[in-house]
Amino acid sequence: MKRIGIADTTFARYDMARAAIREIKKHASVEIVRYTVPGVKDLPVAAKRLIEEHKCDIVIALGMPGAAPIDKVCAHEASTGLIMAQLMTNRHIIEVFVHEDEAADERALARLAEKRAAEHALNAIRLLFRPEELTRMAGTGQRQGFEDAGPLEGDGGTH
Repeated sequence: MKRIGIADTTFARYDMARAAIREIKKHASVEIVRYTVPGVKDLPVAAKRLIEEHKCDIVIALGMPGAAPIDKVCAHEASTGLIMAQLMTNRHIIEVFVHEDEAADERALARLAEKRAAEHALNAIRLLFRPEELTRMAGTGQRQGFEDAGPLEGDGGTH
């Protein structure tokens, strides 16, 4: 049975893991392993441990950096660490960050966190079980958490 790791943080102001797990359970029969850490800079080692020690086939790393400049720096460092962990383990780690300044108010921020986590959970399932779906979606301007941008006019590709 495939395993999906969920790494999340206590710093986040919304339980994005709950949204991701709910979406995964709707669409796939997999084992889910959750690992919660304090903040986004702890996510790379959590993801790596989920892959190496818990034998996860893919990991979804969920975080909610704050709006301050230092939070943006920390998010960038965490992102770089997640990329390094992917290269070290040869496994996908889907980074799902929702920055506190992405939405106009707390209600919109909660909706964004819910939707982005759920949509990236579907991407994890596609990567594991139906990668051809992602190929069909190439160039279509998908935006997790927001309305899709759509393809550019004149795109001669087949979707």
